Amino acid sequence: MKVTPGKFNMFSMFKLPSAWLCGVRVKSIDEDHCVTTVKHRWINQNPFNSMFWAVQGMAAELSTGAMVIAQIRKSGKKVSMLVANNNATFTKKATGRITFVCNDGSLIKEAIQKAVETGEGQTVWMKSVGTNKEGLEVSTFNFEWTLKVKS
Repeated sequence: MKVTPGKFNMFSMFKLPSAWLCGVRVKSIDEDHCVTTVKHRWINQNPFNSMFWAVQGMAAELSTGAMVIAQIRKSGKKVSMLVANNNATFTKKATGRITFVCNDGSLIKEAIQKAVETGEGQTVWMKSVGTNKEGLEVSTFNFEWTLKVKS
């Protein structure tokens, strides 16, 4: 079955309800890239009238994790996935629609192939950059994904 933005958004409604309620959506996904968006609204704001950092984190993580899920599915193997570490940098107040882009699909593809071939757990760092409608960077998130083939 082909992985599509609509299927991921339906998945998030049932499996990631807080992200879905906050407005996090997958806009596009392929083997190398994933784009997610979230709009600053009352439900996801902080006291400073901008988007709460954790909501940005949900959108950023989904832009990386969606590709991890898609590559695991494509491998046909049972592979566990978990974020072991993350960090973030905030450079501008997040208001309006924020778009997160991850271009690290090739990294996850290689890590899954290596995990399947060797049977050893793998880790990979993936980066997601969030920009506002003017194209200005508001935040950058890095996630360390761990992958292990289930026996």
